[in-house]
Amino acid sequence: MQNPSCLLYGPGDARFEDRPVPEIEDPHDVIIRIAYVGVCGSDVHFWTDGGIKYHVSQDRPLVMGHEASGTVHAIGPAVTNLEPGDNIAIEPGYACRLCSICKAGRYNLCPKMKFAASPPYTHGTLSKYYKIPADCCFKIPKGMDRPLGLDEAVLMEPLAVAMHSVRQVGILPGDKVLVFGSGTVGLLCAAVAREFGAGSVVIVDLSRDKLDFAKKFIPNERMAFSTYIPAKDLSVEQNANELRALQSSIVLSDADVPGFDVAIEATGAESCIQMAIHALRVGGSYVQTGMGKRVVNFPISLIGEHEITIKGCFRYGAGDFQMGLDMVSTKRIDLKPLITKVVPFENVIDAWETTKRGEGIKTLIRGAGFDEEHK
Repeated sequence: MQNPSCLLYGPGDARFEDRPVPEIEDPHDVIIRIAYVGVCGSDVHFWTDGGIKYHVSQDRPLVMGHEASGTVHAIGPAVTNLEPGDNIAIEPGYACRLCSICKAGRYNLCPKMKFAASPPYTHGTLSKYYKIPADCCFKIPKGMDRPLGLDEAVLMEPLAVAMHSVRQVGILPGDKVLVFGSGTVGLLCAAVAREFGAGSVVIVDLSRDKLDFAKKFIPNERMAFSTYIPAKDLSVEQNANELRALQSSIVLSDADVPGFDVAIEATGAESCIQMAIHALRVGGSYVQTGMGKRVVNFPISLIGEHEITIKGCFRYGAGDFQMGLDMVSTKRIDLKPLITKVVPFENVIDAWETTKRGEGIKTLIRGAGFDEEHK
């Protein structure tokens, strides 16, 4: 095969096929030799349900994958900041750059966005070769003491999501932050919140193993940190009260208003959404970062009574990738510990099933034919 690719035809129906090797068409095009592709929750939704908002079909199968890294294979004549052989992290979506939303600097909301593995627009990164505009390629600095590995570079995509989430909600120095979910995005949200000056962070999850990992992953020299497993015999409101009490115990202050300043919801679970709203202080802020059911029971009256600010987080926007790369380059965030497992290209299904079972933190798929000699 010249360009082996993994296509999804429907729930549980993945096939390996050869696709044409992409060619330079626009002068700003870059063709990338894919090194690694990460697996996230949206991939599992596609594998089990065939999609989220849009679905694949037998008539329109889709190449999967969007978290990716690789080496530059070829560049268009207008590309001046990259050259063949450069190691890069990929921002896997590009907007029209012309509409009013793009002009306002919110290109992640562009109605004509072409995002990897997003039907019905764009095939994903689970191919040997992948094409993307040059401004979506983030070169790994060679001057680092330990250059970011191509495996770690995959995690620049979820780090950019975390960066966008924290910037959306506007975390300030000293803020008391509550994070729901200790998967990849939740952990990175906590790490970014720390770098933005959070005074304390509490992570909530049902998995003791993941919370134990969180304690090792999140350095807490500059802030208070704790974890919490919701009690099954308590109501949402009661668990929220327990969280407020935990917050008061780890940060001894004379604050006269109980509750968290900021809640970052990175699970999409209805109970977590409700718990987060109840745990916030009056005037607090909430950002929805995780995906879940399209409709959930939401404590709307509390939103009004407490004047809670609610924000959404959709992927990432201007500056998020570069800011994340800067944090990694200066060793403020270490991505390596998040990688639990790496499987070969032909074991894609194993990678999806591993993530579906909730094992580890981040599973990677090695690019088709890619091996150590290409690093």
